[in-house]
Amino acid sequence: MPTVLIPLPALDFDPTEVAVSWSVLTRLGHEVVFATPDGRPGEADALMLTGEGLDIWGLVPGLRRLTVVGRVLGANADARQAYAAMARDPAFLNPIRWDEAATARFDGLLLPGGHRARGMRAYLESEVLQALVARAFAADMPVAAICHGVLLAARSRAADGSRSVLHGRRTTALTWALERTAERLGRIARFWDPGYYRTYPDGAGEPAGHMSVEAEVTRALARPEDFLDVAADDPLRRWKVGGRTRDSWDDDRPAFVVRDGRYVSARWPGDAHTFARRFAEVLAD
Repeated sequence: MPTVLIPLPALDFDPTEVAVSWSVLTRLGHEVVFATPDGRPGEADALMLTGEGLDIWGLVPGLRRLTVVGRVLGANADARQAYAAMARDPAFLNPIRWDEAATARFDGLLLPGGHRARGMRAYLESEVLQALVARAFAADMPVAAICHGVLLAARSRAADGSRSVLHGRRTTALTWALERTAERLGRIARFWDPGYYRTYPDGAGEPAGHMSVEAEVTRALARPEDFLDVAADDPLRRWKVGGRTRDSWDDDRPAFVVRDGRYVSARWPGDAHTFARRFAEVLAD
């Protein structure tokens, strides 16, 4: 049975990207091992799990459970069900530590995302995880990354330290269009926490989106055109890029996933089912 390692931050990982990936992989017969900084179970971004607190009335106790923006941006029913099941799984409840993962035996590596800076920056900036990712690529191990997880891969350097492990590969990640839309919604709906959707805000004098996931990942690639998005002539393009329609176990039409050899990447939680199934295909190969 192939074993997949999923490293998580201590808190604020995206519940859909983790739980749906876990659900699909285990359903297809793979074993999943989790790793956290201290070996204690990670905590998902509660706002993304429930959708509560993502609307303009999110501070009002009696209205908090009424979700509109939260229903669109937060986890859907499939993801919440998957998360509830994962939260009872012994593997999730008993993760190994990040540093233990360096010597653990596993057959594939899956890097989920999340955007809340409070918890995600430690994950994205971890030298331990970056070294782990670099070793996986050097060994030609199957690797999957979704959303901000691609940013962790982009920051991981090859053995000589000069280039990203994604240099020379094709990939997708959270697009600037999706990130910008979420940021704009957040600045209105969650006005008391306007930076919630941007893990790394643009600095003074930098153009809009300079510190977006797409921009940083693209800077790590051999060519800008190696960053892929839905083709302009795709008949389902408007559906795929709208940020409102998510894939499911039975329907991959809204998803956009890129495979380059043994590396699989995806954009956002709405791609998670298809992303995990494509990764399972790589593991099977």
